[in-house]
This record gives sequence, C-alpha cells and structure tokens, in this order.
Amino acid sequence: MLDATRQNLTLGVVGTGLMGRGIAQIAVQGGVQVRLFDSRPRAAAEACDAVAQMLAKLAEKGKLSADDAQAAVARLHIADTLQDLADCDIVVEAIVEDLDAKRQLFRDLETIVPDVCLLATNTSSLSVTSIAAGCRVPERVAGFHFFSPVPLMKIVEVIDGTLTSPWAGEALTALARRMGHTPVRAKDTPGFIVNHAGRGYLTEALRVLGEGIAEVPAVDAILRDAAGFRMGPCELLDLTGLDVSHPVMESIYAQYYQEPRFRPSPLTRTRLAAGLLGRKSGRGFYTYTNGQAEPVATPAVPALTQTPIWVSPSDPVRHARVLTLLAGRGIPIDYGERPADSSVCLVLPVGFDTTTTALAEELDPSRTLALDPLFLDGHLTLMTNPLTTSAARDAAWAALAGEDIVVSVIHDSPGFVAQRVVAMIVNIGCDIAQQRVATPEDIDSAVRLGLGYPKGPLALGDALGAATVLTILERLHDFYRDPRYRPSPWLIRRARLGVSLLTPEN
Repeated sequence: MLDATRQNLTLGVVGTGLMGRGIAQIAVQGGVQVRLFDSRPRAAAEACDAVAQMLAKLAEKGKLSADDAQAAVARLHIADTLQDLADCDIVVEAIVEDLDAKRQLFRDLETIVPDVCLLATNTSSLSVTSIAAGCRVPERVAGFHFFSPVPLMKIVEVIDGTLTSPWAGEALTALARRMGHTPVRAKDTPGFIVNHAGRGYLTEALRVLGEGIAEVPAVDAILRDAAGFRMGPCELLDLTGLDVSHPVMESIYAQYYQEPRFRPSPLTRTRLAAGLLGRKSGRGFYTYTNGQAEPVATPAVPALTQTPIWVSPSDPVRHARVLTLLAGRGIPIDYGERPADSSVCLVLPVGFDTTTTALAEELDPSRTLALDPLFLDGHLTLMTNPLTTSAARDAAWAALAGEDIVVSVIHDSPGFVAQRVVAMIVNIGCDIAQQRVATPEDIDSAVRLGLGYPKGPLALGDALGAATVLTILERLHDFYRDPRYRPSPWLIRRARLGVSLLTPEN
C-alpha cells in the first residue's frame, strides 16, 4: 500500500531531540522530503539548523558532495503545527518515552493524516502493540527503533505489533534501506532484539562481580582483551550511566515476569542509590577526571621461579597449546602422566571450577590452578581454588605471563569469566530465535551492529562450538541449581544435531 522508494515520499518527524534530528538527517540524505515538528517553541527550527550544519560538515570532510548537501537541506522543512503533517506518507514519533504521551500523539495524528499514512514509533522499551492499542487504525502502527547517534549506528529495528499489517513493516524496511541503514525485523517483545540480547553480557558480568570472583578491572580486561568485546561491561555501564542502564535491566526483567536469565544485580541498584552513575557523575566503577578514566594500578607479575609446571593431559589439543605457551620461558615442564610432588598443576576445565576439576582428577588442591582453555590468545585467565597456596599461584602466574601475554588471576568459578558470560550471550540469542522474535540472521546483524559485539550471539556460539556452549551451561546449571542457566531448546537441538546455531527451522 505504500512505496517507500518513490521520489515524492514525505516523512513527518515529531520530536526534534537527538533521535529526531538523526532520523531527519538520514532521511533527507536518502532523498525523502522531511517535515519536523516539535511542541516546544523554536525546537524544530533549531533542529533544522543543526541538521544543516551536520550536512555541511560532511561536505567539508568530503563524505558528501556540496551539491548533495545543499539538496538534502532543501528537503528539510519546519512544521509549525501537527496540521502541517496532513499529507505525510509516514510519520515517525521520537518524543518522550512515555506510553500515554505516545498514545495521545497518535490519536491526535489520526484526526489529521489519512488512513493510509503509516505511523511509526521510535520507542526503545515500550510495547508497540500497547501504543497502537490507543489508535483507531492500529494496523498501520509499527516500531522503527533507531540507535544513537542515528547517522553512525547503521541499524534499525522494524517491529511488528500484534495488529500491524505486513505492508507497514515492509514499507519501513524499504525506507530504512533508502536511508542507508540495515533493517532487522522483530516481533513486539520486551527489548525487541538488541536490548533483549544485551542482557547476557551485563547481568552475568555483574553476577561474577557480586560473587567476588574477580575485581572490576580484571572482569573488564578479560571480556575486552580475551573475549574480544569492544568495551568491558563496567566500562560500558559507566559510559551509558547507571541511571539509564539499571532501570532498563529492571524493566526487561519485570516485563518477562522475572525470567531468571535477565535477573538484575543488587550491585547496580546500590551504586545507583549512591550516585555512582559513571562518566556523567565523575565516579562509577572507575573515577573520571575531565571525562577520562583515571589509571588503575595493575598487579605486578611475580618473579619467575624454577617450580615445574604440569599441565593436565585431559584435553590433548588444548594440552598441546598450553605447552606451546610455556615453551621458551626457561622454566621446567613436568611431562609426566601424573604430576611430581614438587610441580604446580594446571587443569583446563570447560564449565567446571578449579575445585571440581582438581577433585575429579585426584590432584592436590593446594598446588592446582585452572587455565581457561577456550581463550588462549593474548590475555589468559588463571583461576585458583580456596586451598591454592600463594606460592603455587605466583609460580603459575609468572610462568604464563610474558611480553605479549597478560594474565588475570581470579577466584574459583564454574566457567571462569569469559566462558560463562559468552555462554549466556549465546543462550539468550538462541532463545530469541526459539521464540521467533527474529530470524537468526537478523538477530546476529542487530547485535553486531547495535551492540558492537565481535560476532552476533549465534555466530559466537558457532565459534566456540554449540556443544561446548551447551556443556558450559549444563555445568553452570548443575553447580548453581539456578534456572538462569537452563539451555535454550534452540541450542540443545542444534548442538545434538551438530549444526550451526544459525540454522533456521525448515
């Protein structure tokens, strides 16, 4: 019913904050006529000026020709009243995140625009179905969720409400492509795709902190430098601010009726109460001066000793990799089938903690440590148990550290840090697919572009191996007896079948 690629398409944007301005900018760059409206005096005019300035800067930098910039500005118009949107083909609202306000706006628009006009909401957390429920024609209401800053974040979630007609989502998908963005289709569910999938990274890292397994800098370093995430979870929380992040965590947990996978942490609630918001308050998980984090002292690597290191041969492939890491360090290596009485023992568990592994392999816990065998490139995680002596810890630490290798030493935990956090990300991604919220490809595209993860959750699972991820989750579940770690049916079936987690249903 609506061809979003036609030359004379007119888009109304209601709300001229950062989101509204960003949507207007990419729309005029895509050849769309845009009318900006805001209920605040002069806000629309200021937004038009800001967009024009941004387009001029792009032209100065050679990212846009001067003629194209001028033509884009000419497509930008101020709407003095809502009535000025009467002949728009699509209206996108980017107003305050309040259900009643959005419903009222759409009710007002329905008295102005024709029934064939598509109404889109840029909501990030509210139900599209609930917004549409206040409309006379709910079939033409859909979600069009952009991310900030809109011109740089090349992803947009197109959300079908329960009553949304197919043509509405198809039109927004075409419009997104016209504006240079990658559209992903999602059903109306709390958090849609990106905010839904992002629960695993933050909440599991906070659980690690809450259990005293590692300190903040170590958790950030492991997930950033070993697992490959752009920012550590605490760095990310400081950037977004706990006043934003914690309510989102609580909201999604509540909307999913206390689903254990999304359980928030008391750590962020108490830190929020203390005003430790992050960069915006000058203090969060880190302390900031002039917007820059103050350096955090890193523990000094102990002196190298001549204590022999024995590596468990339980996993032959990873056993060989660890021996290669130790080679050339000038320390004796114990190659025996069983460790000598003077050797420090390194075990290589997947999903287990050091205690469980030491007992299972009948090793002396006081001289046994675990090395994460799934993340051995550049940044290593070494894990003690409650009985590990400081001498054994220091000997293993010194033996593994090198000029290009950093070692984080943590307390005992099933799944170390990276294993359990990545497994949770993969599991939640699998459950999004299982619920048919979006296609496997769209889930991975949305997370990779929206959250900046090194891979989408399903591709992350494939990189580790679906069977490996399933093993980690099952062992976490057995240890904690917490339904938080129950594996998704999507993961279980594909791990058993030996196929990619991106495999759709036939």
